[in-house]
Amino acid sequence: MANALAAGAVSEIAQRREIRDALQWLTREKHWITDIQLQLCRVPAPTFLEQKRAEWMAEQFREYGWRAHLDPAGNVVATLAEEGDDALPYIALTAHLDTVFAPRLREDIYIDSDGKLRGPGVADNGAGLAALLATARALSICGLPEGRVANPVLVANVGEEGEGNLSGIRYLCNQSKLAKRVAAYVVVDGAHTDHITVRALGSRRFDLTFTGHGGHSWSDSGIGNPVHALARAITFFTETPMNGGPRSAINVGVMEGGASVNAIASQARAKVDIRSESNARIDELVVALHDAAERAQDFENQRAASGKVSGRLKEIGSRPAARLPENAAILQFARSVDGHLGIRAHLECSSTDANVPLSLGIPALSIGAGGQGGGAHTPAEWFSPEGRDLGLKRILLLLITLLRHGAA
Repeated sequence: MANALAAGAVSEIAQRREIRDALQWLTREKHWITDIQLQLCRVPAPTFLEQKRAEWMAEQFREYGWRAHLDPAGNVVATLAEEGDDALPYIALTAHLDTVFAPRLREDIYIDSDGKLRGPGVADNGAGLAALLATARALSICGLPEGRVANPVLVANVGEEGEGNLSGIRYLCNQSKLAKRVAAYVVVDGAHTDHITVRALGSRRFDLTFTGHGGHSWSDSGIGNPVHALARAITFFTETPMNGGPRSAINVGVMEGGASVNAIASQARAKVDIRSESNARIDELVVALHDAAERAQDFENQRAASGKVSGRLKEIGSRPAARLPENAAILQFARSVDGHLGIRAHLECSSTDANVPLSLGIPALSIGAGGQGGGAHTPAEWFSPEGRDLGLKRILLLLITLLRHGAA
């Protein structure tokens, strides 16, 4: 789609009275939006334990006039389709439910004297979930656009963080009743308005474990030591050349093993993260990890007088790399919305729920919910709602444009 046509479509929609009313509502109700974000962030939702927050979100959608249910994966799915519209495809607006850390007490999530929300998950993805609820209410106010070619489906999905391995969005794209009916995905993840994620950063994650007999550090000295084997495997792997493109990264994020300074461990394990913009490069690095584990096992067993060690490499996560074509209609519309609102955003590569639809050839992108945030994936996370309404207007305008014109 030509940029001029996309800009004209956005401008025409933005001039409609009901749309202007909805956009103004997003500014007028900024205190309500912050309060609802505070409430939802106080419902703990660590990865794999999102059900309470999911049920809370579903109830909010119902109060705003949406039909909402939890699907078999635990995702909250909300629709506002009118009678006779069930044959239309869907445009999905999604935000993930889960957080890396969860509050122990309700008081761990609070608003400080400067008006910032503080506590684990308030930006990632409290901001995205609040945007989902604000969009639900705004659409209830302005109604669905006449002559639309698609209906909205709002999804608060599980399993985005860490070892959740994008399980919620995988189910939605591959197994759910909506899988073949969603024409495009707009993923809302975190704060800010300065980026549009159009390239999916791929990753594969592994649990590397060495086991042995274990024993006393003196009387059993000389037997195979899993900790030593693990340390050597990590050393071998981190010596893998990483210079040159495509951009890639490796990280050992967790190491554990042993119980005492004077005991030879019976087990040692590490969790390894491999990332790249290229699936082929990821495959090369996975081979390097296997080779490093085998070399370390052989080295330790040749050194040991007895009690050999054995290594095991188990994959615990896989996110495909992919990219949105530069001429995709959804990107042209997003750029035109940004132009209309005066937003200057750069295109970036990141790992989000958009990885899955992009890898399946479904148009998708990821944007922030507005405001400012920091300290993601730490207990000291924070979110400032200052200027948040700009991000919310961006989300609503993009969604309504896609409902009216499609993403093809």
